[in-house]
Amino acid sequence: MVSSEYERRIAARFATFDQDGNGYIDRLDFSSAAKAVLAEFGTAARSDKGQALYIGAEAFWQGMAGIADRDGDQRITREEFVNGAVKRLRDNPDRFGEIARPFLHAALAVADPDGDGAATVTVTARVLVCLGVPQEIAQAAAATLDADRDGKVAESEIVTAFARYFTVPE
Repeated sequence: MVSSEYERRIAARFATFDQDGNGYIDRLDFSSAAKAVLAEFGTAARSDKGQALYIGAEAFWQGMAGIADRDGDQRITREEFVNGAVKRLRDNPDRFGEIARPFLHAALAVADPDGDGAATVTVTARVLVCLGVPQEIAQAAAATLDADRDGKVAESEIVTAFARYFTVPE
């Protein structure tokens, strides 16, 4: 049985996606997140990297809507988000990671100036903050991801951590 404590913690993650604070998640929230990442790293929306990020944001939105938008109104309420996370993703956070992967891959490309497929801990935290993760949590999470302490975080580590943050409340 799913605990109400679990549901409460997952519900708190809702605000991260609700970029404009209007009480629901929609396509605009995902494009706003993409816009924030582009602005943070000085990348033009019409560049190849900018376009890839917007395409990734759309794919992420479509995946989320497919999981959580039960009434088909193209908006995900807090209740739909909790039910989607609890019922569909709790036992398989990797599925959420795969839904987020195109967006996260494109965000990493924007934030990774040398193109080596990894971002510094500081850059990873900056991306997370753009996505609505609180600064303190973003910095701690990024540092934790650097298991080998080389100062870099690989895409696979970012995807896994992102999925766990939104689907596992601990």
